[in-house]
Amino acid sequence: MRRVGNTAIAAVTVIALGSGAWLLSSGSETATPPQPSAAEARTGQARQAPAAPALPPSPPDRIRIPAIGVDAPLTGLGLTRTGSLDVPPAADDNLAGWYEAGTTPGERGTSIVAGHVDNTEGPAVFYRLGALKKGALIEVDRRDGSVAVFRVDAVEVYEAQNFPDEKVYGAAHRPELRVITCGGGYSRSTGYQGNVVVFAHLTGSR
Repeated sequence: MRRVGNTAIAAVTVIALGSGAWLLSSGSETATPPQPSAAEARTGQARQAPAAPALPPSPPDRIRIPAIGVDAPLTGLGLTRTGSLDVPPAADDNLAGWYEAGTTPGERGTSIVAGHVDNTEGPAVFYRLGALKKGALIEVDRRDGSVAVFRVDAVEVYEAQNFPDEKVYGAAHRPELRVITCGGGYSRSTGYQGNVVVFAHLTGSR
């Protein structure tokens, strides 16, 4: 596997984290998940907020995002045969995954968490991810008993064909977290046409 800095993902795509099938079956195609506003995007002039000291490596077990009601276990994810980031089983609507060949959350570098926006039954774990605001907190329970606390720096949405791999997956000199789900425009024929990505940095631990 190729390694980019302190992550182990290089120019990969994210496979489907939701199909919107339940929207069609329930006749609710217009009730699509919330999408981030331009105000939540990262601005070029903004100074990077200082981060807390990095934690030693430790696999994560659970993620909580109180502002949008997320409290979910984490499972390990790898890459598919085509080099895409794999996804958690879609049948479990309250399960997220982390890229276990990369950086663990809280460690120096970029750690990756992904989860479905919906499944065939309805909204899933990250259905409201696009509603998250700058400054919101994300907590990750780690297997060593510590809790890594991250603060959201930006929430952005990208079309699939223009997904910025380096920006999302690239190496970081401080402990950072990316949380990813499906988003963007929605089409009956193709489902969701992009991804919502949350950018966050470590602010402390307990």
